[in-house]
Amino acid sequence: MEETITSTTNMSQVIIDTINNLLNTLFSSIDNSVYQTLDDLAFIDVSIFDNSFFSQIFGYDSNYGLLIIANSLLLAVCLYYCFKLLYSYFSGIQVERPYQFVFKLLIFGIFINCSYFLCEFFIYFTSLLSATIREVGQHVLGEEISFSSLLENLTTMVATDSATWNVFSFDGLLKSLISISFINLLFSYSLRYIMVKVLILLTPFALLTLINTSSSWFFKAWLKIFLSLLFIQPFISIVLLIVFALDFSSSDIASKILCIGAVYALIKANTYVQHFIGGISTDVSQSLRLLRGKLR
Repeated sequence: MEETITSTTNMSQVIIDTINNLLNTLFSSIDNSVYQTLDDLAFIDVSIFDNSFFSQIFGYDSNYGLLIIANSLLLAVCLYYCFKLLYSYFSGIQVERPYQFVFKLLIFGIFINCSYFLCEFFIYFTSLLSATIREVGQHVLGEEISFSSLLENLTTMVATDSATWNVFSFDGLLKSLISISFINLLFSYSLRYIMVKVLILLTPFALLTLINTSSSWFFKAWLKIFLSLLFIQPFISIVLLIVFALDFSSSDIASKILCIGAVYALIKANTYVQHFIGGISTDVSQSLRLLRGKLR
């Protein structure tokens, strides 16, 4: 009987050790790769334009890429207004005055052909704002405010030695939650990165819709989404600043719970900015829940 109990205990310990080794290897791999990638995805700057293929699609000038399509549509809008103006003389329907239309056509025509530089300005402004927040934090706290530095502090607070690490302990559970949360962040920030590029490509067409009041809703929706995605960046910098202000050398439970709360705030950054400005959600888990609900 004792041999059976001993054998069962040994088998249980082997299973626990195997699970710990597998999860420790997995989370170590995440720590070594995810954090540096998060820095590149979360803090977007003008280097997002440093892609020859992307520049060719957008168009170096008005004779290439999407810009030539936007300018063609601009000409089509002008022809449409001319026909509409002629028709108004016979039907009596009031239309926009010619000088008002020509003025809007010239102004928005210039904006459309300068849309690349307008997007570059917006991205430069938000990257400068977030970089300023992180530099102030670095000056005050004496360490770099980034996801890479965050890894070292989180490891000091919640991780134990690999030989004694146990997923079924409190620290092991916290470490698991943090690693899984940062995978969620990786997908969320990568989706945001792609959406910013998509919205940049849509910029000429969004500006084009301002010429006609009936289509200006598209520009308003585009602007709201674009700004919400960009202003996530300063919000992330502020949250990271608060995280680094925590006492990572403390091993009390309150500090560890605050650390988990800060990670959750980073995950929900898009949702919080969305409540203030509007826009779309880049929360992968929320998107999957919505998709699953629609499939039912």
